[in-house]
Amino acid sequence: MSSAHRASACAPTDVEAWLSDLGLEPLERADREGVTSWDLVLDGRRRAALRITLILDPALALICWALFAPPINDSFRKSYRKLLRWNDELPFVKFSIAEDDRPVLVAELPARTVDRDSLGLALARQLAVADRLHVESIDWLKGGAWPTGPGETSAGGPGTRLLDRYAAELGELLDVEAGVGA
Repeated sequence: MSSAHRASACAPTDVEAWLSDLGLEPLERADREGVTSWDLVLDGRRRAALRITLILDPALALICWALFAPPINDSFRKSYRKLLRWNDELPFVKFSIAEDDRPVLVAELPARTVDRDSLGLALARQLAVADRLHVESIDWLKGGAWPTGPGETSAGGPGTRLLDRYAAELGELLDVEAGVGA
């Protein structure tokens, strides 16, 4: 499917077909009041087990909502400043804090323009950001006993294949030596 504007909003079947085309298999799917969600867990090159929930409201948007880290237990002011700095430095994704103090990484795609490649690029961007910020966020991960490095199978897994597929569009996010998170 081209990236041209769609004549109508996307449907859950579109998202499932795109996930399949991208080689991604959701852990589960849920439907409630016209909204559909899928849970994915992807390994990046540095970051393991990034849990991303896709939430589709066909009339509004497809949201890629990633649990970036466990609840923040350190100096909240220091962590909040770090999240705000990352929001300023990184395009097309935003950090926020969930009700339980977990940092989340979000990408929103308008329902009328989303297609397989915009979804794939958004997921790859989230993985690239998580990889890029791995060093700066590792204390949060350790504090919650979350995985701190990629698993043995991640090198050829769906997450790294997604990063490879969209490498040209991710540009400097993949170049960790460029600054942020180096």
